[in-house]
Amino acid sequence: MSLKIQMYTDGAASGNPGPGGYGLILISGPHRKEFSEGFRLTTNNRMELLSVIVGLEMLKTPGCAVDVYSDSKYVVDAIEKKWIEGWIKRGWKNVKNPDLWKRYLVIAKQHQVKFHWIRGHNGHPMNERCDELAVAASRGKQLPADSWYEANRDEGMF
Repeated sequence: MSLKIQMYTDGAASGNPGPGGYGLILISGPHRKEFSEGFRLTTNNRMELLSVIVGLEMLKTPGCAVDVYSDSKYVVDAIEKKWIEGWIKRGWKNVKNPDLWKRYLVIAKQHQVKFHWIRGHNGHPMNERCDELAVAASRGKQLPADSWYEANRDEGMF
């Protein structure tokens, strides 16, 4: 029987692009862990996607059944509506955030991932908490670079 995980995620960017961060909560049975990280210059969509990637990368056991809850239509629709399959077929041409999508594909293969869209800023306790974590992380001091974004932002690939 595979380990069941609930993952709640959110991303934030002030200025979009601007300082940004992500927040995530992992729940397995009675266990709950919260994580967040901020970056000095990034976008909201990058942080939404990065929160999912980091959450999956933190799972130590392969083959987990992961239910991801996100308020990002960008992330949820890319997977559930199979946009990503078209992006792969087109060789990632004109796709925003290809670095993160490729990273997502590598880690997602190790688990059984299902996405659920939830309305943001609608009083859902876990989504609200993830938003608090993301915003707080974006306001940190001495934030690191989102290196790929900063190197490629003028290329329109974000």
